[in-house]
Amino acid sequence: MHGRSIEMEDDSGLVLANYLDTLALVERLHRLLLDVIKDEFERLGVLEINAVQALLLFNIGEHEVTAGELRSRGYYQGSNVSYNLKKLVELGYMHHQRSEADRRSVRVRLTEKGRRVRGLLTDLFLRHAAQLDRRSLTSALPEVNEALRRTERFWSEQIRYIY
Repeated sequence: MHGRSIEMEDDSGLVLANYLDTLALVERLHRLLLDVIKDEFERLGVLEINAVQALLLFNIGEHEVTAGELRSRGYYQGSNVSYNLKKLVELGYMHHQRSEADRRSVRVRLTEKGRRVRGLLTDLFLRHAAQLDRRSLTSALPEVNEALRRTERFWSEQIRYIY
């Protein structure tokens, strides 16, 4: 019995170590992605917006959305998305229009200027995908994506349900 509990503690320690490694990687990858976008924009002379705002434009794409919809999709936190949407509207990257159904709600969509920035990110991501493919680094991506989706579902459950 005693040997079993030590063995389980060892397994738990390994699971915890792997989980903490995953958390650190996810955090570093996000910061690196923002740095890659920032460097690309500096190279291209796009200095008016930051990487988070550029990703917001990329994720909105051709959709017309509210800040609440972006939050509910899990892309952005409340105060950050509202600030960034306001800034992007002020800078001419997005149109905003009060919702017909709910006058308190504002719907946003990209302007031509916003679509150009989205195109820059699309080009960057296409180049990255081609480079990954040339280096034979794409075969594991479906499995990595599935593992990350399972982690996302797990975290979502932690927020919605108290255990």
